[in-house]
This record gives sequence, structure tokens and C-alpha cells, in this order.
Amino acid sequence: MNKFFKIYLELREKIENRQYRSNSLLPSENELAREYDVSRETIRKALLLLLENGYIHKIQGKGSIVLDVNRYRIPVTGLLSFKERRQFQDVEAITKVLINEEVEAPDFLVRLGLVKKGEKLIYLVRQRIVDGEAVILDKDYIRKTVIDSLPTDRVEESLYEYLEKDLGIKISYGNKDFKIEPVSEEDLTYIDLNGHKHIAVLRSDVYTEGTDFLHYTESRHRVDKFHFSEFARRRGSKSN
Repeated sequence: MNKFFKIYLELREKIENRQYRSNSLLPSENELAREYDVSRETIRKALLLLLENGYIHKIQGKGSIVLDVNRYRIPVTGLLSFKERRQFQDVEAITKVLINEEVEAPDFLVRLGLVKKGEKLIYLVRQRIVDGEAVILDKDYIRKTVIDSLPTDRVEESLYEYLEKDLGIKISYGNKDFKIEPVSEEDLTYIDLNGHKHIAVLRSDVYTEGTDFLHYTESRHRVDKFHFSEFARRRGSKSN
């Protein structure tokens, strides 16, 4: 791991754990360079990552100001497991695995060109219970060419943690699509809708570092509990 990226991760953790509080100043580049025993250029690279990911804002002549990361909920871009989102939001939640079985590839995935007709997949359905209410239903189709089976106890904790830490699979990127749709019979069964007639649906196809299709996710959220947002920074326009 590059030194600057390791420093970025450590500083990010300190901001998320409020060791560096929002609106406070980070130590100067010189102070951080001495603390980590690296060059200022290495520190600048770490600070640039913090800047681009919405953890700090730099003011000329003043330094790096820590932003309130708890204002930002679940990023629209980026790939986060439910466990990571839960930690990010600091909420109490549990996961129940409803289905974990082998199935043939559904027609819609074949039509999308993601899998072949007749291909075997793992179908995983998990119910997310937040503050005592079932508010999210996650449905995953995972390629058996990548993983043969999933231990229920591990994916109840975190699918991505199992894939990445236990199996060493490198998850790289995904395409996301967001829609508001009428509730389905499945939603009526597994989500505490509280009278809501529509559901927020986030669909993703996810790929490994080698650009191989890994899994397809459909995440169905009760609309009043759905809050996705993204940190955005304007980049200056370039003059010709």
C-alpha cells in the first residue's frame, strides 16, 4: 500500500471517529510530515484524497478544515456494504437472511447480457431491520463461477466483507440505477410499509478488478427511510 494512501486512511478514520472534529483544523502539512516521517509531497497526496472525498476543505492561508461527514448519508456513487453504511450512519440494525440458494439465471439478467441462459447463480435475499422495523429488502444474484456457496452466518454480517476478506475477491466498480416504483407483493410481505404505496429501488451490477461481472443487487427501501446523497465539489472551468 502506498504511504500516502495509508496516511489518508488513518486521517479519514480519525475524522470519522471525531478525533478531528468538524470545523477544526487538521495539523499543518509540516506537522503531519513530521508525525508520519514522510515528505510534504506524500502528505499533500493524502490531503488531496481527503479533499476529493469530502472530508476536508482547504482555505488558502488557513489550512485544511474538517467537514461534518455525518451530514452526508449514503453515497450514491461508490460501493458500500450495508454494514459499512450502517457504521457510516451510526444506526442500530440487524440483518436476516431469508433465502440463500442456487438458482438458474433469471431471464432479465440474460437479457441484460450479464449471464448466460441456464447459468447457475446464488440467490441471496436479506431483510434489513432498522430500529425494530423491516425497512430494506436486498436481493442479490451472485455468480457461482466466482463463488460456489455462501455461509449464511457470514453474509448475515456482511457479504462484501466475506467476499473481500475471506475469499480475497477484489470488488472494483458497478453501475447503478435508481427508481421509485409501486410496491410489490414481496414488499408487502417483507417490508413494514406503514401505508406507503411506493418503494425506492436501487439496482446495481457489480464487477471485479478484472472487469468480470460478479453480482447483481436490487435494494428495495421504504421511501421515508431512503436517503442517499453525494458530496460534490465544483471544479473550476478551463479557459481556451
